[in-house]
Amino acid sequence: MASFVEELWSSVFTPGPTPTLLIATNVTFAALQLVFFVLLLATHSIHFVVLSFLSAGLWYSINWFAQEVSAVQRAQEAEKKAQAEAETTGFDRKKDSVDSTDSETETESLSGQKPTAVATGRAASARLQPTDEDPKKRVSAGGDSSGYGSTDSEWEKVEEN
Repeated sequence: MASFVEELWSSVFTPGPTPTLLIATNVTFAALQLVFFVLLLATHSIHFVVLSFLSAGLWYSINWFAQEVSAVQRAQEAEKKAQAEAETTGFDRKKDSVDSTDSETETESLSGQKPTAVATGRAASARLQPTDEDPKKRVSAGGDSSGYGSTDSEWEKVEEN
C-alpha cells in the first residue's frame, strides 16, 4: 500500500496517464458510484440517480481521454524512432518527397492554376492610378465592386489630419 501511494504521488508529476493514476481514478469513481447507490436506497431521491449518471459520464470521458493521450504518445514515440532510423540510414522522407504545396501565391494553390498578373501584383499598381474617365476616381484594387470609388480629395483630407 505504501508503494502504491508513492507511485501515485510520482505519477502526478509524470506527463500523460500512468497506470497507477488510472487505477486510482477508476477506484475513486467506483467508490463514488457506490456512495450514490447507498444514498439512493436510503433517501429514494431522484437526485442521486442524476448525479450517478453525471459521474458515470465523467468517468467514461476521463478514461477515453487517457486512452487518446496514450495513443498520441505512442504515435510520437514511433515517429521519433522512425526519424532516428532515418537519420542513421541517411534517408529523409520530407526532403525526398514531392511537396505539392509549393506555390508562389495562395490563389495558385487554391485554384490549381498559375497566378495572374493581378495576383502577383504586377498590374495592381496600375489599377491604383486614376482612370482616364474620371481622373479623381480610382479603380478598386480588391476586384469586387462595392460601388464606392475612392477619390484623391479624400486622401488629401487624411493627409492633412
